[in-house]
Amino acid sequence: MKRIHLISNPRNLSTALMYSFAQREDTRAVDEPLYAYYLKLKPDVDHPGKAEIMDSMSSDLQQVIDEVFLKAYDRPVVFIKDMAHHLIEMELEFMLSMTNLFLIRNPKQLIASIGKVMKQPEMEDIGSQQQYELYHWLKERGQNPIILDSGELLRDSPGVMQKLCHALDITFDPKMLEWPAGTRPEDGVWAKYWYHNIHQTTGFSKQKTSERPLPDHLTALYEEAKPFYEALYQHSLKA
Repeated sequence: MKRIHLISNPRNLSTALMYSFAQREDTRAVDEPLYAYYLKLKPDVDHPGKAEIMDSMSSDLQQVIDEVFLKAYDRPVVFIKDMAHHLIEMELEFMLSMTNLFLIRNPKQLIASIGKVMKQPEMEDIGSQQQYELYHWLKERGQNPIILDSGELLRDSPGVMQKLCHALDITFDPKMLEWPAGTRPEDGVWAKYWYHNIHQTTGFSKQKTSERPLPDHLTALYEEAKPFYEALYQHSLKA
């Protein structure tokens, strides 16, 4: 069984990529299985629908690892969408049994987007440093993680998705390039709070809000995040 573990920033194309893989007949897709675990560790984080999220899934780390990351599925490929900032305060060895895929985004766009919902986001909120550290942790243990940049994906979705499938050692399926608009069975219960825009799409597309200017008070965070992004970007798949 091929287990594809997506490690993404927030406010990226992670949900679109999950929908893309869900179009494959050989694949099961799973939406952010560590969300409740993260919220348990961060009681002061105020996310919409927090109580509903906590009620909908296990926050026990070992249970999630056993029942989501390491379980047997009824299809030969499983795509697990994860957030870099959820992967905290844990032993990471379970990741070594999976194909790890990093989805990165230019931090200027990322921080400008997060800045619309968080007044003063910090590095741990955007995941860039966590991605960089996780990538090198995996490299040191003999893995060769794949890096996908959302800007490159939007520049040439068919070409980049074909390169991604080749890197994952799976056959490219043209069905991965489009999906029906609306809610999806893969959605977590938080979809109604976060997925409105993606539910309007039928494929990979650039959002009108993706060119928001970076607020002046977030320039320092951008300068801090930029080297982590650039170091990963040089290893990413290119259009």
